[in-house]
Amino acid sequence: MKVVYHKNVAEYLNELVDILYNKEYFGFKESAYDYVDWIFEQIESTIQRKVKKPAPKHFDKYAQGLSYVVYKRNSNTSWYVFFQKQENTYLIFYIGNNHNCAQYL
Repeated sequence: MKVVYHKNVAEYLNELVDILYNKEYFGFKESAYDYVDWIFEQIESTIQRKVKKPAPKHFDKYAQGLSYVVYKRNSNTSWYVFFQKQENTYLIFYIGNNHNCAQYL
């Protein structure tokens, strides 16, 4: 199994470290890096086993025919990973959390 991230997703996750640190969700930048690493690790190690749901039409702007899985980080935040599966490859087109995309699910 292989996971490939769309350029925009990779950029977002790299920027997420600065966002989390600058908004003072984490007092240390290393903690923000650990948090983002957790997202990568969860996707890479479990996406093939997670329950997949068809993505609503709202997410067609990222790619047609997406599915999504949910990763619950804590009681306040869940991450939604939107992808297409092609053969043995998961193409990740969008990642959002309950604060910015759950209203569309």
